[in-house]
Parts: sequence; structure tokens; C-alpha cells
Amino acid sequence: MSKIESSLDQLVAKLGQLKNVGKARLCALWQKASPQVGKLKQLDFATVKAIAIQYKWRILLVIIILYAGSKAYDYFFPASTKGGGPQTITSVVVEKKDIPLIIEATGTIVSSNIVDIRPMVTNTVAKVHIKDGDEVKEGQILFTLDDRNDKANYEKLRALADDAQKQYLRAKELVDKNFISKAGLETSLANAKSAQAAAKSAEVQLSFDSIRSPINGRAGIINVFPGSLVQASNAVVSTTNAASTSTTSSMVTITQLDPINVQFVVPEKDIPILLEGKQADKPLTVQVTVGGDNKNVYEGQVFVVDNQVDPSIAAVRVRAQMANPKMTLLPGQFARVTLNANTIKDGLAVPSEAIVISPKGRLLYVVDKDNKVSAKPVKVTYEYQGTSVVTGIESGDRVVVEGKQNLRPGSKVREAKELKAKTAESPAPSTANTSEKK
Repeated sequence: MSKIESSLDQLVAKLGQLKNVGKARLCALWQKASPQVGKLKQLDFATVKAIAIQYKWRILLVIIILYAGSKAYDYFFPASTKGGGPQTITSVVVEKKDIPLIIEATGTIVSSNIVDIRPMVTNTVAKVHIKDGDEVKEGQILFTLDDRNDKANYEKLRALADDAQKQYLRAKELVDKNFISKAGLETSLANAKSAQAAAKSAEVQLSFDSIRSPINGRAGIINVFPGSLVQASNAVVSTTNAASTSTTSSMVTITQLDPINVQFVVPEKDIPILLEGKQADKPLTVQVTVGGDNKNVYEGQVFVVDNQVDPSIAAVRVRAQMANPKMTLLPGQFARVTLNANTIKDGLAVPSEAIVISPKGRLLYVVDKDNKVSAKPVKVTYEYQGTSVVTGIESGDRVVVEGKQNLRPGSKVREAKELKAKTAESPAPSTANTSEKK
């Protein structure tokens, strides 16, 4: 303790010495300056005027330099920055409105109906009634096969059926006269029915020689010619040699192009939105573009959602149908689909860039009537193309969009539009003054 007390005494003594030295130096300085102060007291108005006239240009130059320096300082260091003034922001006022729920997907154009025409019997093509790419109607004859044998067989069986029918009628008359038994009549009836059935079978066989279109559509490339042998199988059997070339395929494919379908997949996470919209009274509408053509937009309606989710891609298949009167859409084309799945009634939408992601979650800066901001936590229920639907704020709230990086709750803000308006108005007076001086 004695060492500490001695150290404190030494420190107090040194401070006393410094105080005495400071007083002595201030007294000496005052004694030196007192004669100059006396001279200033002796200056009168005439002397000051003479000095001002003598050094007027120097005085004016100093004033101009001081004024320019002051303006430059105010320009590079505005009052808001120097004094911690309000921060400049851009904001929007949130309003309630109906917001469509959009699902974007990629898909493929598919035909509503497509049929591969194949023969039901083994025969030779007698005549081709259509050309490649023709539009055909339902029931129109496409090909005629050699029907001579089938026609002769049908006529033979038809004649036997007619004769059996006559025999039955004659037996019926004889039974009434008791010339034959009822058993003979029943046998005659069975023979007549059997002959009729054989005739109808021959008629069906004959009909296979006239191949008709089962749907309305467009014919593709024809793979057979008059004289080609076709077989009753899943494919047209053909060979390639030096004289002719044929392919193994259907005789022709008929494709319905109007209306036409688009097939696409919807991710599993969007299935609830899709099903809610499908259960509503309003039909689900789609907008389709193909390839790189974004000018032509085709509109259609969803008519089927698959009954199971494909686990390999975690998505469900959806088909929509649209009109194609100009036949500009063809099966197999790549398509971009925009599906209007549902509508959020009275939703609150804000620009997605206004949302701040913090460690505690997502929040928005809301400006009050005193231009002070407060942070409100929000929940994003839907987001599409830079717009987010949120909950946690009220309609009419003013939300900060730009300039939120350095904001804190309670910060003072100023709208960027107001600042631009003041900046635009400020140069006008200075220009006018300059022109007047000139």
C-alpha cells in the first residue's frame, strides 16, 4: 500500500507542475499579443475603408473561394449523409386483387386419334383410292383388295341361305297338312339359320376387301401400291430387291389433327393446386406455344388428369385439347404450356425483390405514416415471375422494394420519386440566375 500511495503522490506533483507551466506560457502569449490588440482598438472606419479599397480583389477572391468550397462540400456531402438523414427507398402500396395460379410445363403435341390401317385378310391390293397427305372422312374407302374369290364365296352362301329359307317355309306348310313331323320342321329351321349365318360370315369376309377410314383425319405416307401382297398380321410384310422397294409398316396411318391434344406433366408439389382448380366449376385453361414461335399462342382446355403419379419423375400426366383449324400443329412437336390452375381471391401480392430473407425467416419492411420502417414477418404462399403472394401484412401497407439493404426497424426513409422531383426542380433557378447575370 505504501508503494501505491507514493506513486499517487508523485503523479499529483507532476500534474501540479504541468499546470503551473501552462499558466506561465499563456501569460507570456497574452503579453506578446496585447500590443496588437491595442492597435486593433485604434482602427477607425476610415482606416478599415482604406484597407478594404486597397485589398479589394484579394478579399473578393477569398470570399469566392470560401463560397465555392462551401457549395462543393454540400454537394459531395449532403445534409442527409452528414447528419444521418432519411434513406432513399422505392416502395409500393399493397392492394387486394385476384391472382391467377400459373403452372408452367413442357410437353408434346399428340393426336386426338391416330389409327394404323392394317389388313384383316391376306390378299392383293387392287386399287388405292387416296394419295399421300389427303384429308379423309370417316367411312371413306382407302384401299380395295382383290375381292373376286370372296365375292363368289358370298354369292354361293347367299344362294344356299335363300334355298334353306325356302325349304323351311315349305316344311312349315307340310306340317300344317300333317305330311311331315314337327321334328322335320325344326331340322329345316336349323338348316335355314345355319345357312343365313354362313352367308353373313361371307359378307363380313367380303367387307374386309374394302378398307375404310375409321376416323376423320389426314393420311400419312402410303406404304402399299396396286398389286402389293398384304397379310393379315400386325405389319405389312414386304421385301427389298433390285426391282422394287417396300417397307415393313402399316398400309397408311390416319391422324386426326383438329382438334389436337397436348400432353405434359405437372410436378407432384403442384398437384393439390391442379386438383383444386379441376374440382371448381371453371374449366382449366392452357396456353401453348411450339418450338421457338412465341407469337402464335394456342388456347385449350384440360380434359383429363392421369389417375396415378409416375414415381420415376414424381409428376402426373395431364392432357389438354385445343382447336387446330389451320393444321399448323403436328404430333410430336415440342410445346411450352402455361396452365391457369386456379385463382387466389383477394390475395396480397408484392414484388419478390421486396422480401428480405433473415435468420428468423422472411420479412418485409413496412413504412408508416411518419416515414419510419418496421419489419413484419411474412409467409410466401405462391410465387410466379417476380411476384409473391404473402400473408402477414394488411391491404394498404406501404412496402419497401428497393433500398432495404441498410434499413433497420425505426429507420427514417424518403421516397426516391420525391428526391428525383426535388433534384429536377433545383437546377431551374440557378440556370435562370446565370442567364440574368450574363
